[in-house]
Amino acid sequence: MSLVSFAFPLLAVYTAVCYFLTPKDYRWSVLLIASWIFYWTNSKKLLLIQFGTALFTFIIGFLIERLYVVEKEKTERNKEITKEEKKALRNATKRNARIVLFFGITVVLGALILLKYSGFFLKQLSAFSFGEKLKGLNLLVPLGISFYTLQAISYMIDVYRKKYPADHDPFRFLLFMSFFPQILQGPIARHNLLAEQLYEGHDFDYRRACFGAQRMIWGWMKKMIIADRLAIPVAAIFENYAQYKGPIIFFAVALYGLQIYADFSGGMDIAIGFAEVVGVKLEENFRQPYFSTSIEEFWRRWHMTLGGWMRDYVFYPLSLSKPFAWLSRKSRKVLGAKYGKRLPSFIAMFIVYILVGIWHGPEWKYLAFGMYNSVIIVCGLIFGETYDRIRNWLHIDKETVTWKLFQILRTFVIGTFGRYFTRAAGLKDALKMLKLTFTDWTDPTFLTNGSLLKLGLDNANWILLLIAVLVLFYVDHLHEKEVHIRETIAEQNIIFRWLVYYGAIFAIIIFGIYGPAYDAAAFIYGKF
Repeated sequence: MSLVSFAFPLLAVYTAVCYFLTPKDYRWSVLLIASWIFYWTNSKKLLLIQFGTALFTFIIGFLIERLYVVEKEKTERNKEITKEEKKALRNATKRNARIVLFFGITVVLGALILLKYSGFFLKQLSAFSFGEKLKGLNLLVPLGISFYTLQAISYMIDVYRKKYPADHDPFRFLLFMSFFPQILQGPIARHNLLAEQLYEGHDFDYRRACFGAQRMIWGWMKKMIIADRLAIPVAAIFENYAQYKGPIIFFAVALYGLQIYADFSGGMDIAIGFAEVVGVKLEENFRQPYFSTSIEEFWRRWHMTLGGWMRDYVFYPLSLSKPFAWLSRKSRKVLGAKYGKRLPSFIAMFIVYILVGIWHGPEWKYLAFGMYNSVIIVCGLIFGETYDRIRNWLHIDKETVTWKLFQILRTFVIGTFGRYFTRAAGLKDALKMLKLTFTDWTDPTFLTNGSLLKLGLDNANWILLLIAVLVLFYVDHLHEKEVHIRETIAEQNIIFRWLVYYGAIFAIIIFGIYGPAYDAAAFIYGKF
């Protein structure tokens, strides 16, 4: 069952009805049962792996908290304990808690590596086996493992940091780890922001339910009308790129950037919309990324919960660690105070984007994707002041609309080159496509010579696609201006409101891409 399958709206409606009919104290159990059903329809027996991860994480959190509780009890019981003894006890507790945390992260992360990356590692090792090819384990990867693994790790670290108490109910904790709207592709939740919302029973609110349903409809429109329609010409060019010239290859990669945005953000809208219906507020994962004026800003607006996770659990711990502090002191002597101070943060940022690339999948192309973005961002930070001096020298006002449009277009183009790596079949194909893009511009008129009509969409579908994309960016423009569209619609008379609702529903039915050959499970980020 996918978020865009015909079964999902039925599950959503049935879950919402049962949720509000169930006594308040037990409403969380309805969400847990619905999550089990959703996960079972997608992963069958792999449900046990997700359950096992959740239970193990729960136990680790409990053990870490128990160490702190025992320390506190010993301190309170022994009234004659000295400051030195308190310090020794505190250090011993911290050391033991760190051991338990390390064990927990090793097991959870090890499961991810084994299930998702073992085949890749064995394939690389086969090159050193004197011609004898090693065979991968062919292990099945549980649905959403990359997402719930990060949730598990952040929970254990937060309990270790005493950010909040450990959860004491294994079944409720299982709901936190497997809440079905966000299990497929996020957003990546933090326990202190989501758990209590799931556990407490929420009353029915008509306005909130309408807003949630509207957002779900908007998500389905983005996915089924835009993303799945864009997927047709994108696949046609990427799968046969050697037959095309540079301009149309770059055009396909740019279309893929729009496709993945409509696909991923559409899935987020569906997940966040349903959660809103039952009174749960999930974190936003997008903030109009294609209005960014730099690649750094783009990644702050794109997949925001992954970026926030990497910032809090990788970047800050690395950049503030003792080895990086030592590196900062040493590098200042060589590079000077300005760049020596920033070098550790540059290295930490480089590591973060490498990990983000690897997180997407066990292929060299994703590593190249991470390296590309890290180099672009670090270079932007290093040469930012020089860039500003050149702009001032040219007397360019950075507040003008034309300059901001130039920055947005520049960011889109730079970001598009990174998409070669994520969409191509492999790293070699991505590099070949890049070479064709820069060396073969013998067909610059593909937009007007009929080439587009050979890519699986007729003229009417291209026009529909153009209109839909313009609507998408107009809505993003309104959101960028902090115009609250749902509130604006709610203020209109009932006839206009329902015309909008029915118009959106019928647009999905009439213009959505689906049918016998449609793969309802093919969310792009679902495979990550």
